[in-house]
Amino acid sequence: MSAGRAKAMGQTPLARILGFGDAEQEPVDFTTAPSLAVPVALQRAGLSLADVDVHEINEAFAVVALANAKLLGIPEDRLNVNGGAVGFGHPIGMSGARIVGSLLTVLKQEGKRIGCASICNGGGGASAVVLERLG
Repeated sequence: MSAGRAKAMGQTPLARILGFGDAEQEPVDFTTAPSLAVPVALQRAGLSLADVDVHEINEAFAVVALANAKLLGIPEDRLNVNGGAVGFGHPIGMSGARIVGSLLTVLKQEGKRIGCASICNGGGGASAVVLERLG
């Protein structure tokens, strides 16, 4: 919702969406699809990978976050800072919401501003969103 609508409802916006992206490849390669979606989201946000303070990559399997971080060149200290789905769980149907919540928490804890959350969908596709923490 818009910041104006949130304020009218007595709510304080936590973040705004700067860009989003989707990508797909062969289903057998679904684990690395986030590495294709993240650049799309960053391009739409007008940002580069270096502009992102924190990344959350959903890890349906432990290799997902590690492989995508390697492909994208994400430093370990900027990846799944408080842990990922291997530790927190991967509740099908709400994992995307969980990683966005985790991302916003880390941005606030660390006093950072820009974050990117990405997730593969198991069918060869992935989605990514770039957020700016407000406040």
